[in-house]
Amino acid sequence: MLSDLPDRLLPPDPQHADGPLGAHWDGRGTHFAVFSESAELIELCLFDASGRHELRLPMPECVDGIWRGYLPNARPGQLYGYRAYGAYEPKAGKRFNPHKLLVDPYARQLAGELKWHDALYGYRLGSPRGDLSFDRRDSAAYVPKAIVVDDRFDWGDDHPPRVPWSQTTIYEMHVRGFSKRRDGLYDHDRGTFGALGHPQTIDYLKRLGVTAVELLPTHAFVRDRYLVDQELTNYWGYNTLAFFAPDRAYLSDGTLGQIKWAIKQLHAAGIEVILDVVYNHTCEGNELGPTLSLRGLDNAAYYRLLPNNLRHYINDTGCGNTVNLSHPATIRLVMDSLRHWVREFHVDGFRFDLGVTLGREPSGFDPGAGFFDALMQDPLLARVKLISEPWDIGPGGYQIGNHPAGMAEWNGKFRDDVRRYWKGDAGLRPALAARLQGSAEMFDHHRRRPWASVNFVTAHDGFTLEDLVSYNGKHNEANGENNRDGSDHNDSSNWGVEGPTDDAGIVAQRERVKRAMLGTLLISHGTPMLLAGDEFGQTQKGNNNAYCQDNELSWLDWSRLDDPRGAALRDFVAQMLALRREQPLLQGLQFQHARVELAPGLRDVFWFDEDGVELSADDWNNPNARLLGLRRAGLRGGNEREIDVVIALFNADGDSYRFELPPPALDYRLLIDTADPQRRELRLVDGGVEIAGHSLMLLGARVERAALTALPAGAPAAANEGEPPAPENDESEQAA
Repeated sequence: MLSDLPDRLLPPDPQHADGPLGAHWDGRGTHFAVFSESAELIELCLFDASGRHELRLPMPECVDGIWRGYLPNARPGQLYGYRAYGAYEPKAGKRFNPHKLLVDPYARQLAGELKWHDALYGYRLGSPRGDLSFDRRDSAAYVPKAIVVDDRFDWGDDHPPRVPWSQTTIYEMHVRGFSKRRDGLYDHDRGTFGALGHPQTIDYLKRLGVTAVELLPTHAFVRDRYLVDQELTNYWGYNTLAFFAPDRAYLSDGTLGQIKWAIKQLHAAGIEVILDVVYNHTCEGNELGPTLSLRGLDNAAYYRLLPNNLRHYINDTGCGNTVNLSHPATIRLVMDSLRHWVREFHVDGFRFDLGVTLGREPSGFDPGAGFFDALMQDPLLARVKLISEPWDIGPGGYQIGNHPAGMAEWNGKFRDDVRRYWKGDAGLRPALAARLQGSAEMFDHHRRRPWASVNFVTAHDGFTLEDLVSYNGKHNEANGENNRDGSDHNDSSNWGVEGPTDDAGIVAQRERVKRAMLGTLLISHGTPMLLAGDEFGQTQKGNNNAYCQDNELSWLDWSRLDDPRGAALRDFVAQMLALRREQPLLQGLQFQHARVELAPGLRDVFWFDEDGVELSADDWNNPNARLLGLRRAGLRGGNEREIDVVIALFNADGDSYRFELPPPALDYRLLIDTADPQRRELRLVDGGVEIAGHSLMLLGARVERAALTALPAGAPAAANEGEPPAPENDESEQAA
């Protein structure tokens, strides 16, 4: 009851004068703190359980731009928000409007949903003066309220799995879409963290063999007004409202403890949890967007504004605004959010959406930007997995390979080159070679390791694997934009028929190409990332931009595992993941450049053609060559006496070919044939092996070093001997 609360806030006692921002209960009352260096007054607004009755209390103290107050008797469950008083001068970058209730940027849980209404805007919507006008309608009835929370949770003996990067395999998934159509779950748990932590989910992920789940945004986000008006929604969640609070839709019991419980279950199974986080922009959009939080508290501090026109926002994100990570308070906001998810939820890592934006200073992208410096030196955050999406739409927005050492990066070039190679495009030999070896031309600097390249063939943004081999073009009509949205550059092939088909030959071809692409992904050096559902043929019916489809188009269709093809593909992926775990040469512990000779005629890397002959410069530059042989060799686990060898044979042509194996002759065994994954016997004919069209074959051998009259370990080969030429550098990035 609001009547049980004091009628004024107390100044913080000296012990809490520099305490954390947000609302923190101490057992007797709650400390409130919020940043605004430009406001003239901040009011704490308290609400009853219905959210209709409001009590406004001025914040009593502001030091260094942080407003603080203490309220006795304010307990967990108390609803609150803020109102900020100051100048409304859009041309000066100031957009204060006390008629707008503001969500605490540090809110750790929200009550209620955003309800779209014209009162949410700081200006009079439809005014001939646009955002220069001033709106006096109160927005409190339409804005979610922050909740004072109690963070206590019994973690027991939970500890992070800390899977080494070289052994990490990421499974990108949507919390809702993963389980919404899954049998064997309580109805109310489907689509929530209650299903993510369920034994059925844990068992599936373990049997598949992935070591980490990467969850699409789970921070509280806004469903865009124009989508709601079309009876669609923001399914993916890249429209953040609160950086500390989870979205209510993912909590079947309404408690923060459900997330912690789910993560605890995953950790017990050795599976890490990585959050996809959006700190580059917020849901408030450009100057014509609503006033919900940061804009109303301190617009010029939290957002990057055009220097010569402070009314307008810099839009390097393509989402209307750009968070200003050149400002200390904004860096603190993001850093505090990251630490909160690690400390309170035991999260194991983060994938930064449009990560280039986070490294932008006024002069442009800088790998030594203030945020990156703060992140990489933080003793807590530097220990978790950090992944950047290395592009945005701003100037110089494609920065793959240019992030700080210690971060991994999504490798869009891997996606594009692998797709093009298996589609049969010309001149892809050098590009495929580079991707197989960790894209060293981009990542082998500053003592980085191959794991810095996060390799993927598909992701949430774009075609699923099934659609990649089933459609030549996108089919996004369901999004309501006349098929204009989504990329037109998919490097896909339908192999003869657009969409589903009963043609047995085309179906077999598609399955063969899917296995070849998955096989390439899982034997390449770097960190592999799988898109959830690709392992059993998930389709979005050709929609390559299903961001607004919270329905059966996006939800995983688990019935596809009842189809023999779906089950066989799932088993193939599990088989490949097991091979990767067993074979260090598939993991890429170090970059290899064909400069180390382990024994006479046996370098760490050797590239050859179908005749078993090392590729010459002319061979590499042959645009019509679609066959490639790769041999990797390395000492077995530091054992100076044994050498492990693997050979990968690639055939992107439609016909079968016979490969001669290069000397020395070894006792190879068949590890995998993507044309026939069940086959175990290697059939050699005169020292050669036949490989079917559109397939990949992997062979393995182990040999005593002495049998090869070994040279001392690490004897160097000639500089650049045996290395393929660097692929042409395309500065553009389709995903950007």
